[in-house]
Amino acid sequence: MRKEVPFRERIVPWLFLAPSLIFVSIMVFIPLLDVLRRSFFQAAGGRFVGFQNYLAVLDNSAFKLAAGNTLKFVLVCIPLLLVISLAVSLLLTAFRESHGIFKTSFLVPMAIPVASIVLLWRVIFHKNGLLNAFLALWDAAPVDWIGSRAAFGVLVFAYLWKNFGYDMVLWLSGLGAINPALYEAAQIDGAGSIRRFTQITLPNLMPVFFTTTVLSLLNSFKVFREAYLIAGSYPEESIYMLQHLFNNWYGNLDVDKMCAGAVMMALFVFILIMLLQKVLSREEKE
Repeated sequence: MRKEVPFRERIVPWLFLAPSLIFVSIMVFIPLLDVLRRSFFQAAGGRFVGFQNYLAVLDNSAFKLAAGNTLKFVLVCIPLLLVISLAVSLLLTAFRESHGIFKTSFLVPMAIPVASIVLLWRVIFHKNGLLNAFLALWDAAPVDWIGSRAAFGVLVFAYLWKNFGYDMVLWLSGLGAINPALYEAAQIDGAGSIRRFTQITLPNLMPVFFTTTVLSLLNSFKVFREAYLIAGSYPEESIYMLQHLFNNWYGNLDVDKMCAGAVMMALFVFILIMLLQKVLSREEKE
């Protein structure tokens, strides 16, 4: 017969969790519910309008542009970041004695304030900046990296540069948790490096892959700070993201449309994460 746990022992974990739960409720859950409520009401008069705000957002040309750019940015950056950081992590496993130095150096971009990073990008990518000065040595025409379609590439580079080290550390933690005996046994059986990678490394990295992908996805929505500080509220069209749109709607007091757009974006990200988790859990069972 199962022994019943005394109430005093059952309440102890909740007492430790209470401060965090209260803080998260006040700062996250309650504002989220308020945003959901506001998305069904008119901002000016407070009149209930149902799904009219959502329909207005979906019919908005600026929303279509921002959503398309954001989706393109995610589809380009996430695979690039995952592949490059994993490849470098695999290379660093060959230098186990000194890869701590590499981890520290690659994490430096995360410690640099955003304002300092923006100043660095302006110095490098300005039309009269260092990159164009370097290209001028080969008589190349100067490129407006921030005010042309090339701005999208600059933003991708900024995202990869800032988040590469964090993802690399996550991959290294996953690689370090794999039992070396598995590789030794596979090598004795004659398995090559590619087969060891596909049969041992990748299956054991699936939990880390899910965590890294989700964090990279969430971090991709934080790149707005760099784009905003470099090019302002209305940057070149290729880097006009959803965050720019929400910021402009907030400035214009279009709170109803902003809330409807935010709810749709949060719902899209939530569904994407759930689908990814379902696919990975299915692969783990197989």
